[in-house]
Amino acid sequence: MNKELDLLLINPGAHERVYGVLSKISGIEPPLWCALIAGFIREKGYKVKIIDAEAENLSPKQTACKISEYDPILTGIIVLGSNPSASSTPKMTAAGEILIELRKISPRTKTFLGGLHPSAIPERTLVEECVDFICQGEGFYTIHQLLDLLYDNLYSNEKIEEYKINGLWYKKDGRVISNPPAQLIKNLDELPFAAWDLLPMEKYRTHNWHCFNNIDNRGNYGIIYTSLGCPFNCRYCNIHALYDDRPSIRYRSPERVIEEIDLLVKNYKIKNLKIFDELFALKEDRVINICDLIIERGYDLNIWAYARADTINEKMLKKMKHAGINWLAYGFESASIEVRKGVSKRFEQYKIKKAVDMTHLVGINIIGNFMFGLPDDNFDTMQETLNMAKDLNLEYINFYTAMAYPGSKLYEDALIEKIKLPEKWHGYSQYGEETLPLSTRYLSAGEILNFRDNAFNEYFSNPNYLKNIEKKFGNKVVKHVADMLKNKIKRKI
Repeated sequence: MNKELDLLLINPGAHERVYGVLSKISGIEPPLWCALIAGFIREKGYKVKIIDAEAENLSPKQTACKISEYDPILTGIIVLGSNPSASSTPKMTAAGEILIELRKISPRTKTFLGGLHPSAIPERTLVEECVDFICQGEGFYTIHQLLDLLYDNLYSNEKIEEYKINGLWYKKDGRVISNPPAQLIKNLDELPFAAWDLLPMEKYRTHNWHCFNNIDNRGNYGIIYTSLGCPFNCRYCNIHALYDDRPSIRYRSPERVIEEIDLLVKNYKIKNLKIFDELFALKEDRVINICDLIIERGYDLNIWAYARADTINEKMLKKMKHAGINWLAYGFESASIEVRKGVSKRFEQYKIKKAVDMTHLVGINIIGNFMFGLPDDNFDTMQETLNMAKDLNLEYINFYTAMAYPGSKLYEDALIEKIKLPEKWHGYSQYGEETLPLSTRYLSAGEILNFRDNAFNEYFSNPNYLKNIEKKFGNKVVKHVADMLKNKIKRKI
């Protein structure tokens, strides 16, 4: 037996299910975690490929057929989106369908599931899905050791009885076997660059709002990370399930970050860039250091990143704008300080307006993230949130509904309180037909979803918003927003 491929990594295609009618205008982002794992395993001497079923628009059956054709030693489906805490679980339906199709045509193919959702509920995932292994956590060491073991056993007729690999879950004689968590990568600079050459880089496009300054040029899109993890612990977020449930953050050196930006710009002509970090605008000195390195090179980049109202200052914002960070995403969540406190999102009310004013003062646009249906929300607090969003008059907003994503504290609470959760994993998507938000003691899931959809239309058809957009970006973007509203989201509830 001579295998031509050792590891095949899959980014499951779930774009239309996750975004519904908005899939036509939503972004298609490079699967960073697939590329990171591929780069790490390839450096160990193994032959690796990636199938981005989302970018290639492949169905589960088509994806399974491609896997069968490659016939690798090990196939891994990475269930982790570009917005980790919100776009992992909705992709699980597609991941499961790929595994079912693969089992039909290639039952001996060894498979694993990795990423945020499988890490959050590994035992359930292993029991419910047609999969051999669950790689819990980041996966770097776990996948490498699993591949070593399978490779060494390739020419042996002996059955592997035990997989003593940290981070690995598997079944033996019908029993679920778990191992201790794998160690996290301590020094991120030791990680090789993401394997961008294994991805169809020409197929990625950034979000519509990110290119309001040049709405017809959404391509040449890349992602860079400068840190992994988050020091905060919001109850609606499940990101810590990927990092051994610890609120912590690890940093790459600015020098390593700029090396990879150099590669993306020179090799792939990247113009639009996302900083992947859960929270980039956190430590002033390193933010300024990274920005200075970008400024020194004279790159004319269009960058967006995540920030918090209580972590930015004027000096940091000025430097970010100078480096080409034209958009910052703020998680304001709610206008009610009590509602925010209920999900451990604590900052004083005045800091929201202060952050918006400071950001606009330096010329950075804002995408505001708001959430309806948090545990302490009622109709009045949701209306307050909508009113605040309209008063702030931000360049773009995301109105989300609260979801009990597996791995989050809200999920644990929902199980205890027996709150109805989506029957299928794609029911956790925000824009899909089967979306089912978390109900509260005051509001049903249908009431929250209806409020959210009406609020979305009200915000983007608001004359004050359209006047602001026309002034900043021109009539073309106003028309784009009007066309966006023509896409009516279908809901079952």
